[in-house]
Amino acid sequence: MTVTIAANMLAPAAALVLWTLVVLLWVVATRVPALKAANIDLSKAPPGGRGQDLDKVLPPEANWPSHNYAHLMEQPTIFYPTLLVLALLGQGTALNVGLAWAYVGLRIIHSFWQVRVNTIPMRASIFMAYTAILIVLAVNALRSALAV
Repeated sequence: MTVTIAANMLAPAAALVLWTLVVLLWVVATRVPALKAANIDLSKAPPGGRGQDLDKVLPPEANWPSHNYAHLMEQPTIFYPTLLVLALLGQGTALNVGLAWAYVGLRIIHSFWQVRVNTIPMRASIFMAYTAILIVLAVNALRSALAV
């Protein structure tokens, strides 16, 4: 395995990690003003509160970045090890790298759509597209692992 092949395969993973952190900052930048506008003082909140409890008291648009951040903690937990398997097996082919970047691009598009517009039919279409890409990457990883 060459370092270049592994780096090419892992770069999309690093990009998605960075995007996830950008969305986390987006959550803070959206929720803090919404909390102030709703006159909510977190220092007076009872112990054990969770971010999702704010869904009941903040406007939906103020919660959408948080919902997207939660989504970035879900399916990408399959994406990251899939890319790691492909990288370790030297399968940073143009196809796999292209698919990985397409996955990341669609995740970013999904984030913008969910945070700014949030209509379900388009969100579902984007979800299906990046899920199909992940399935192909996972199949490629398994085929490569079985061929060793």
